Amino acid sequence: MRRAWWDRGMTELRIRPAGPEDLDAVLAFWKTAAEGTSISDDREGVERLVARDPEALLLAERDGELVGTVIAGFDGWRCHLYRLAVHPDHRRRGIGSALVTAADERFVRLGGRRGDAMVLVRNERAQHAWRAAGYEPQEQWRRWVKHLTG
Repeated sequence: MRRAWWDRGMTELRIRPAGPEDLDAVLAFWKTAAEGTSISDDREGVERLVARDPEALLLAERDGELVGTVIAGFDGWRCHLYRLAVHPDHRRRGIGSALVTAADERFVRLGGRRGDAMVLVRNERAQHAWRAAGYEPQEQWRRWVKHLTG
């Protein structure tokens, strides 16, 4: 007899904001679970994020283990999503969906009107996940970047 997904010995998923004590674990987690790297994937960059907006970096934990992340940044004008990542051993269990739902709820509480997600063109798995969460690509927009040096 096949058991239902909620009856597979999985404990409750806990989603919470990251604190300074979590940052080393988050950076190590992204090396395993995130697709691609970012210029901001360092201790200093993530410390700045958490100091500026302590609720932006959301962590998903199961049995005390970090299993997923998303950055839900709101600048007062736009709602931006970055670094949706789920550990490869925990994918296809609703963790990504739960993180996106938590981010969307955060944005609504803050008065946000539209969320946008940064998704690599080559990351088809992520594109599927974002579509499943109700997001859609806007082909009329192009991202423009400039690396800043201090």
